[in-house]
Amino acid sequence: IGVGGGMANGGGKPILTNCTFTGNSADRGAGMYNSSGSPELTNCTFGNNRAGRWGGGMDNRGSPTLINCTFSGNHASEVGGGMANIGSTPAVTDCTFSVNSATWAGGMYNIDSSPTVTSCTFEGNIATDESGGGIYIELNSSPAIYDCTFTGNTAKWGGGVIITDGSTPYISNCSFIANSTYENGSGGAISVYDSELDIVNCILV
Repeated sequence: IGVGGGMANGGGKPILTNCTFTGNSADRGAGMYNSSGSPELTNCTFGNNRAGRWGGGMDNRGSPTLINCTFSGNHASEVGGGMANIGSTPAVTDCTFSVNSATWAGGMYNIDSSPTVTSCTFEGNIATDESGGGIYIELNSSPAIYDCTFTGNTAKWGGGVIITDGSTPYISNCSFIANSTYENGSGGAISVYDSELDIVNCILV
């Protein structure tokens, strides 16, 4: 089906406000695909989009800015039910990721990426067969995650967050509540493999 079922951005800095991307399908970035640009999105909704591979709601290869956006009920067959970041540095603020699903990374997937995620909610996302219910972080990624809440996310490993392959995230003032693993997996809240985690003033319940 290709990329960008709802919208494909090949460059530039489009500004989108109060937009809805729903019921779209594509191989990557079913809601929106950003190959290199830096769009600004405010009060936008990504719902029930389906990707054959990556990024049910959004696939980022650039550096978008998202404020008060909602990703709900999106699905990716491989990674990033809500959002997939590949070599990307998005700024994500006051956004909600709820009930998104993928084989890996139900809410947000990051590879070689360093997003800044601030005051966001990750709730009820699921990695259906593998890791990272809320957020998956791998391959030298260095995200900064501030003041976020992770509730009821589920995965085989890392229900809330999984961190692998030389990544160095910073997580501050976040709450992890009732996240879980299945099939005797590990790390209901956070799992760390071959990486260094800097975690400050967080609550894990």
